[in-house]
Amino acid sequence: MAGDTPRSRKTRSTTRSAGQGAKSSKVSATSSRKTAVHAKAATTTPPASTTAKAKTASASKAKTTTSAPPRRASRAKAASPKAAAAKPLNLISPEARLARIPVTEVEPVFEDGLWPAKAVENESFPVRATVFREGHDALGAEVVLIDPQGKETMRSRMYDVAPGLDRLEAWIKPTGVGDWSFRVDTFCDPYQTWAKEASIKVQADQDVEMEFELGARLFERAAGGEAVNNPTQQAPDAKSAARLLDAAKAMRDQSRPVQERLSVGLHSSIRGIFRTHPLRDLLESSRTYPLRVDRERALYGSWYEIFPRSIGAYKDQEGHWHTGTLRTAAADLPRIAAMGFDVAYLTPVHPIGTTFRKGRNNSLEATPEDPGSPYGIGSPEGGHDAIHPDLGDFDDFDYFVKKAKGLGLEVALDLALQCSPDHPWVKNHPEWFKHRPDGTIAYAENPPKKYQDIYPLVFDQDYRGLYNAVRDVIQKWIDHGVTIFRVDNPHTKPVQFWQEILAEFRNKHPEVLFLAEAFTRPAMMRTLAQVGFHQSYTYFTWRNTRKEIEEYFDEVAWESSPYMRPSFWPTTHDILTQVMVDGGIQAFKMRAVLAATGSPNWGIYSGYELIENVQRPGFEEQIDNEKYEYKPRDYSGETAQEMMGLLTTLNGIRRRHPALQRLRNLKIHETTHPGVVCFSRHLDAWESPTGVADTVIVVVNLDPHDTAIGAIHLDLSALKISGSSSSCFKVRDELDGKVYDWGSANYFELNPYDRPAHIMSIEAS
Repeated sequence: MAGDTPRSRKTRSTTRSAGQGAKSSKVSATSSRKTAVHAKAATTTPPASTTAKAKTASASKAKTTTSAPPRRASRAKAASPKAAAAKPLNLISPEARLARIPVTEVEPVFEDGLWPAKAVENESFPVRATVFREGHDALGAEVVLIDPQGKETMRSRMYDVAPGLDRLEAWIKPTGVGDWSFRVDTFCDPYQTWAKEASIKVQADQDVEMEFELGARLFERAAGGEAVNNPTQQAPDAKSAARLLDAAKAMRDQSRPVQERLSVGLHSSIRGIFRTHPLRDLLESSRTYPLRVDRERALYGSWYEIFPRSIGAYKDQEGHWHTGTLRTAAADLPRIAAMGFDVAYLTPVHPIGTTFRKGRNNSLEATPEDPGSPYGIGSPEGGHDAIHPDLGDFDDFDYFVKKAKGLGLEVALDLALQCSPDHPWVKNHPEWFKHRPDGTIAYAENPPKKYQDIYPLVFDQDYRGLYNAVRDVIQKWIDHGVTIFRVDNPHTKPVQFWQEILAEFRNKHPEVLFLAEAFTRPAMMRTLAQVGFHQSYTYFTWRNTRKEIEEYFDEVAWESSPYMRPSFWPTTHDILTQVMVDGGIQAFKMRAVLAATGSPNWGIYSGYELIENVQRPGFEEQIDNEKYEYKPRDYSGETAQEMMGLLTTLNGIRRRHPALQRLRNLKIHETTHPGVVCFSRHLDAWESPTGVADTVIVVVNLDPHDTAIGAIHLDLSALKISGSSSSCFKVRDELDGKVYDWGSANYFELNPYDRPAHIMSIEAS
């Protein structure tokens, strides 16, 4: 079965420390803590219905004794044996009691199973556990996947991925949305025990006939129906049963040579039967662990961000600005869809306050022509549940959503929980804000940034009232077709609030997704993801060197992947890094390739096509920032057309290759050049929606100025390519269509101006 294919990765044992800030930190949001597992609660006493599956389990249980009482108990009056048997000691809690074959350190498990691991429908992922037992008898372990209705849907055999450390792994794949669960079943594997011991004893001429008789009886048990596969619980078919009985007969036939009799019992056909239909003696189940499965867009998608007021805006002959609207913004949707994007992300569309309104480049003085920041939400025209009159009304918003959906685009809306001084909540609910000693309301600060036009919300004075108001806002936009919310600065609100409101909308609208825009400390980012955010912005924007990229890509693909789904953005309306300033169009190309292939979810901010890379002095953001002014753009020029072509190509590659639509399949490969990174993504046929294996190899020159020449050394086993290191296979560069013969070592020459990267797909042989 599909899950029986082992798929291993090196066990990680290093712990990285977190820096003080998102920009300067050289670690990721998740490296400060390994995947949380709690051995103390990894197993519980199994239910009787589970142990009853193995005929020998009840006998084993009868032989099991409880822990010895404390020494001082001998001073008390001795109880009769009958009384002692009637009242067994209960010195170990059910939660702490080990199974007959111990299971510890189960992954992925968070906060002792209080918070679920994450997956999307039809996404495979690994489950790991430490499984061991006393003595030398062989054991077996399987991961059992259980659907939201409580039905077992998949059972995947676990394989040793860390020899000597008893670390086992299996891959499972949920097939639908909902609250799933999984557990680990362990058992004694009598066939594997017999195969090992018989091989040794027959060679040593010890107890030969006894070993053959033991083997024959195992085969008869299996043929008689004790060995079953899962989840169908079917015994071996008639052909397999007959083969088992014939093997039993042959092993008892003393007229045959000893080695021939042994070979019969160890034949690959017999091993295959016991692999799919093992005898499960001493079968027990661990506790079940939660798994939340979301729709695919929670993991895979391409976002395009717009300020709708800029699209269609113009300055008249007298120098006065005229705003764009939701309908003029809708006119740009065909261009966005043609580039292959899946999500049209709107910055806030609400009324903007005038008190302390910011001018151009965050100036404290605004002119009558300055539209203000859309994040300064609220005016007499309304708050978070209203639309800025300049943009239109809800009929216009509905038109935008309908047109987007007709083009295959989902609409994401910025959810910025903050208010301008003119927001209706300020007057109607002063208890929702922080008041200073002089009676004024404190404005928002994120040192060194100050937001005089924004009042942050306070949740501790009327939590339920504020909660209900936010809930109603979210519901209103869902009613108007929004299916994704990009949440602005969620780390400045209580995590408890997010946990509750995300749970409510997951229950009412499981199709609605939430992206956390939290460039902050690792613990906060990790916990926001664990309590329910479907996606998270990341530190990708500040990872530039080969070492930084290799470590971070590996981390988000493996260490944090059970709970956090990354979203890679080369730039945002708040962030323009120095590498983009210095590198020009070459840097924009290079970072787009990295973002589009390094994460299944990525996005760009409009204007990326125009290489807008001039910083505001002293700040890591664009000058003439669109947050504070209209910014209409002309995409007809040569540079824009070139970049639009690249973005279209990248999104097309992502759609053609399901390996790029998954997160937990990345492998870093060695290169001889310090400025070149190479990684691959592979998807087995059983995991792929096409039913065909898919492999993509990405090679990127990180230097936007100089040509990089060198070689890459591929780990062919990670690519599932059999043969020697000299084996050749054909690869096709998805960026230009050229085909090459590659092997384990391959030459590259990457010019950042003409060819900054390879995105190679392995051609079918």
